Amino acid sequence: MIDAKLPPLNALRAFEAAARHLSVKNAAEELCVTPGAVSQMLKVLEQHLGVRLFVRVNRGIFLTDAGRDYLPPVRNAFRQIVDASKRVAGSQDSGVLTVSATSFFASAWLVPRMASFRDAHPQIDLQVVTSNALVDFSRSGVDVAFRHGYGHYPGLRSDHVLAVAMAPVAAPSLVERLGLPASAAALVAWPKVQDADRKGWSLWLQANNLTEATLPTGPSFDDTALLQQAVLAGLGAGLLPAAMVAPEIEAGRLIQLAEETHIEAFAYYLVYPEATAEQPKISAFRQWVLEAIGSGVSRSHPR
Repeated sequence: MIDAKLPPLNALRAFEAAARHLSVKNAAEELCVTPGAVSQMLKVLEQHLGVRLFVRVNRGIFLTDAGRDYLPPVRNAFRQIVDASKRVAGSQDSGVLTVSATSFFASAWLVPRMASFRDAHPQIDLQVVTSNALVDFSRSGVDVAFRHGYGHYPGLRSDHVLAVAMAPVAAPSLVERLGLPASAAALVAWPKVQDADRKGWSLWLQANNLTEATLPTGPSFDDTALLQQAVLAGLGAGLLPAAMVAPEIEAGRLIQLAEETHIEAFAYYLVYPEATAEQPKISAFRQWVLEAIGSGVSRSHPR
């Protein structure tokens, strides 16, 4: 049951618009009503609350202290309504499914397979947006995301997609200074550029039966492209997907320091909110992804 003391919605809309523009006239134009109607709604709201929200100076309006305090929660409430409406509208089994992925993963894995998804689900249109940053599902409009990491994201469900070969690489300037390592063991002492979780190098060394004497050090990046740029700048050796750095190695801009290694836990995952996991279009995309990698069985990591 809605509380009878809730202010009129139209009055709240008029308040938010007038506070944003600091103009009754501009608020009226945005809301497609007359300035007199906006003024009346503001008066109703002030009477309802028992406080003044605006002061009128000549032909302008300004927020009172009460108005400034009231504006953020009102604005946030409208944003929550918009977000909730988007989620409800996007819950159908048709329409647009927005997929976030890194540029590398989108071009190397997703795009070449999209025709297969279209043939299997012609009622769902994929919209691919590229980003290296973690997605705020509540605000971005993204439905699912592919991310490279360890698959543990609070409040999200993730499915293991594939582990790619990781290659240790460095800029020629760094190799010239330190010399080409004779073996993987020589990399223990090298300066390193880290992933955001600082686990990639440790896992790579473990996979090669090596351990570091100290905890991993060096700058870290949550953006794979930035990590690659740091390696190119000579800040340290970096661990990057072999297919991603192959063109740089071929062009001589990077040098591979040791054999590439598959690290099963350090992989690409399909990530999506727990709250929307059972939406038909998300379920359809998830099932298609698992089938596309040759596995009908999910290795799911909730929360």
